Amino acid sequence: MQPSVIAHAELLTQAIQAIRQLLEVQQLQGAHQQERMQRNAALFKMSCMTKDDDPEAHIETFERTAIQTGLDQTHWGHQLGALVIDQAQAAYRALSREEARDYEAIKAAILYRLDISTKSY
Repeated sequence: MQPSVIAHAELLTQAIQAIRQLLEVQQLQGAHQQERMQRNAALFKMSCMTKDDDPEAHIETFERTAIQTGLDQTHWGHQLGALVIDQAQAAYRALSREEARDYEAIKAAILYRLDISTKSY
């Protein structure tokens, strides 16, 4: 083989090795992130809202608990939706799938349905 062909083959081999190493690092980072998310979701424990609960207080407690347990904010909407009842649940269920991924949209819909001002938020 000619020297230039050998040099190109060696460069390609090195590039492939570098890409493999990069992929391994990314896979490890993804696995660690997923472990953190699962651990945070497991730590998040909160009771469902009851008819006697003040909805504003329940939402505020939810937010504080989510922050304290380190729950990723992308999961807040789903978690809150599972914890509300009656009119708050109806407001959550009325949202589109896209809107139901947005915690702020969920909170606003619930507060609107319950005729609670969002000015305090």
